[in-house]
Amino acid sequence: FKRMGLLHSITTDNGAEFMAFSSIERALKIPVFFAKPYCSTDKPHIEHLNKLIRQYIPKGTSFSEISKLQIKTIQSLLNNRPRKKLNFQSPIKALDVYLQQRCT
Repeated sequence: FKRMGLLHSITTDNGAEFMAFSSIERALKIPVFFAKPYCSTDKPHIEHLNKLIRQYIPKGTSFSEISKLQIKTIQSLLNNRPRKKLNFQSPIKALDVYLQQRCT
């Protein structure tokens, strides 16, 4: 995504999966930002996506109870769901249009 100009920065919480953030910054040549704990306004797009995911997976559900097929199905449903922010295109369609415009 970086090569296509789609990745400009990463915003994350303070989870262990991003402890090596400096190597991520160097490898991708983009900055990594950390959201303040319990501050949803630092990452509103992520919070909105979490809300959409919760329509399929209620809060408190153990992910060990969810199959890979279920996760793939939810991923497909969300990636093909029209979004107001994208002029009512789905994320997958908006990405396709963007990439076609960049290639012409």
